[in-house]
Amino acid sequence: MGVREDARRGGIDLSPWGKFDRGAWAVYPLLFHLLDVAALAGVVWDRYLTRGQRRMIAAGLGLTLAEARSLVMFIAGLHDLGKLSAFQEQEAYPWARVSDTLRADTRGWQRMPHERASMHSVLQLLAEAGYPADTSDSPGVLVAQILGGHHGRFLQVDIDGAAKVSRVNLALGGSAWQDLRRRYFALLRHLTGATMVPSDVSVPAAVLITGIGIIADRLASQRHYWLPKAQAPAFGAGEHFAQAVRDVPAVVEESGLARITLPQVPFTQAHGGLERPNALQASVIRQLAPVVGEKGAGILVVTDATGGGKSVTALEAARIFNACGDTAGILWLLPTMATTDAAYDLLEAYVAAHHPEHAPVSLVHSHSYDNTAYTDHRLAAHEPSTSDAYWPDSDDDEGRPAAGERPEERVTVPDGWLRGWDRALLAQFTVATHDQALMAALPVRFSALRMLALCGRTVIVDEVHALPPFMRQTLSRLLHWLGALGCPVVLLSATLPGHISEQLVRSYLDGAGHPPPATAHLDCRPSYPGWLYAAASDASLTRIDPAAADAHADRHRRRADIRLHPVRHPSCTDPEDTPARESRLERITQEIAPVARSGGCAAVYCATVADAQTTYTHLRTVLDWPDEGPDGQLLLLHARLPGHQREALTRRIRTALASAGERPGRLVVVTTTLLDMSLDIDVDVMVSDLAPLHTLLQRLGRLWRFDHIKRPDRLSGDHPRLIVLEPTDHRRRTLLPPAWRPLDSPFLPLATAAYLARRPEQPLTLPDDVQQLVEAVHGDADALARTDAALRRSHTLHQTRTRTEEHHSALHLVPAWHDTLSLSDLHRQNLHPREAATRLGAMPRRLLPVYRTPGGRLTLDAAGTRPLPEHRKPTTAQIRTILQHTLPVPAAWVAGRTRDHHIPASWRSHALLADLVLLPQDAGVPSRPVRFGRYRLQLDDTLGLVHAED
Repeated sequence: MGVREDARRGGIDLSPWGKFDRGAWAVYPLLFHLLDVAALAGVVWDRYLTRGQRRMIAAGLGLTLAEARSLVMFIAGLHDLGKLSAFQEQEAYPWARVSDTLRADTRGWQRMPHERASMHSVLQLLAEAGYPADTSDSPGVLVAQILGGHHGRFLQVDIDGAAKVSRVNLALGGSAWQDLRRRYFALLRHLTGATMVPSDVSVPAAVLITGIGIIADRLASQRHYWLPKAQAPAFGAGEHFAQAVRDVPAVVEESGLARITLPQVPFTQAHGGLERPNALQASVIRQLAPVVGEKGAGILVVTDATGGGKSVTALEAARIFNACGDTAGILWLLPTMATTDAAYDLLEAYVAAHHPEHAPVSLVHSHSYDNTAYTDHRLAAHEPSTSDAYWPDSDDDEGRPAAGERPEERVTVPDGWLRGWDRALLAQFTVATHDQALMAALPVRFSALRMLALCGRTVIVDEVHALPPFMRQTLSRLLHWLGALGCPVVLLSATLPGHISEQLVRSYLDGAGHPPPATAHLDCRPSYPGWLYAAASDASLTRIDPAAADAHADRHRRRADIRLHPVRHPSCTDPEDTPARESRLERITQEIAPVARSGGCAAVYCATVADAQTTYTHLRTVLDWPDEGPDGQLLLLHARLPGHQREALTRRIRTALASAGERPGRLVVVTTTLLDMSLDIDVDVMVSDLAPLHTLLQRLGRLWRFDHIKRPDRLSGDHPRLIVLEPTDHRRRTLLPPAWRPLDSPFLPLATAAYLARRPEQPLTLPDDVQQLVEAVHGDADALARTDAALRRSHTLHQTRTRTEEHHSALHLVPAWHDTLSLSDLHRQNLHPREAATRLGAMPRRLLPVYRTPGGRLTLDAAGTRPLPEHRKPTTAQIRTILQHTLPVPAAWVAGRTRDHHIPASWRSHALLADLVLLPQDAGVPSRPVRFGRYRLQLDDTLGLVHAED
């Protein structure tokens, strides 16, 4: 029989199963599932992929766009061909329905993961169809590896070993099974029209095709999609495929994957009422658009002082890139959860200002459940009843909302399918932490899906200077891949050293096909303030018009001062015979007392949480607070507050200190690094512990940020001063407290103190002086290091530490695309996303403070009014509440946990709860610390988690 006959009613054996629902006892034919996935892959190609991605795949296959679409459908449909194997035996009920001919021909077959079986079995069939399959980089082998990678990890093909035809046939059943696999293969090829054999399969194209197949498989595996078809099946393969082609466009639309084009709106409407672009933004609009129109995608580096409008500049650049038609959407990456939450609000407002019918904006970081923009749909626990793998997949579909239900009324809130933990990156507009994107450059499961998600839109990497060497090395590799995939990138920074700018731009250009020797002569350092654009097509550079840069600097020029004050930190004990010195708390009190007395807004930045807690307690006690006292006028914000409390405080501070709205008459915020970056706030007075110079410059940008705000009379006519507290010993030498040393390379704060001490006592001119300051400490610091022997030793250790971090980062990176001979090279290491390190150091643990009542019940409050479910699975609302009460702690603090610190057994099956550690406090004496080995922890209502150590 031929493929035409096989497509008709009764033409081919449909008894092998692909999906089985234990609840409904429904069996879905494997062939129908393969055809569903093929049809969905075609719609994903049409409605999710951008023009640039389609062209990239077609060029990588050496085919036309139409031919490439058919081939992608064919490859996606083949993904589960390996289920025609011992896989069929794993469920007794559907196995009993398999035809007698097949059941009688198992012939000692062997069980193996069905993705590996698909890869091995299809290799012979591809060779028979004319695909070269004799080397690891031949098209047939790469297509087989794409099938093997549909569960997230590319597998090695041993052409002369396990994948040899004779061994495959022995392992996967007798001649009846071999013949059925061959007929399924031919039928899929016929129905998808994939008759052309690709001349090549490039590695970037293979990665994107794998991502398409994963999306299509997940959409087709949704129970609400296939179960009705299983209960009322088609009579033949041809009929089923025709119906699937009609049905699947609605499935993609329902998922939220279909891309939209934001309508053109005036600049004022798009950017929250800004009257006109500033000189920097106008130069991008005027100069970048024709260059992108001519040369296509590339990498744009924007440098400007804090508060200069870089966010709007990035959004305008993204609009220009997307307007050329090769990309659609925005992925905005930031360093911390607090900054991503702030950027989420900004991007959501930007998208909503265009009045789309529906344009999902997703928020992706490890604790986005704390953000009140998301609803409980995201946390819904799914009870899987579908069996289609030997080893249950941890990426089950989440519960589907009822028909017609929408999670929110806002058009920017993602629908249910896009809210999956590893699917939210697929939304057309996304805000995420750097870590979420950097995972794509690590050998973790489903890295191909992440890469597909990243490259279809403009990627904005904000606060690039905040990345330590370990993360910067990973970013370089990610930029290499984005360059290979033709993805436009925007890098933003207020304090970016020139050598880092050059490193990142050259990494991107290397991926785009311009290796370092060809770009060595290029000066990839942008002016400050200004921008530089490097085109992926020819590595040509375009810079901001000098007149525009001067105009922008003139408009934002201001005077500011950084004053270094030597103080004694409490960790330093002076000899008895030395004169008394001003302590850290005394200096802070002197600076903040006028605010408490006469009004104004101030920020006190502390190096550690312990310093912040001590400072807050001191200011609350020693200062005279008018009106109702310090409550509401003195706030403490740091990372070791429960999530719901931290988010509420952050939003309150962002609102109170924003450009618009009613400004409080008096507000003092004691914080750590949470308010350092990408927050549009303004204070009148600022005090900071010694920190690296780029951090101090970031903080300085929030001091007198808005021109229209009236300053207290005592400050009027003056220029802003950032008071920097330098911890010193009794000889006035910089002495970093022991608790500060793990925070960053000690050289950076030491060099900052040395540079500021040697600098003439005169105000800075911003933005003119910024780049010089940054280069002196964070660029080539050799000259500064030579001024002092101790500083020189510290600089040597700093360089060693930097190289070590870069080396450790490089150990785990995926290879450059041109060094990838086999797709399995992308998964040489078996890293789980929970274990993959995007930051150097031990991963923190999540602590859940609870109270144990006299009756033994666990509650979230000491009064016992909010009991926790201990003997049943938590509901969705309870899961959200539990997660919102957690906080991060160093893993060492809870290493000494005992049975009392274990979560209830009923929680262990939920992925977001399984790793929690309980902090069980006595409801009768909540102030009593809980012991974890030599560590004692206690949650204070105001101070947050208080830590002590034996």
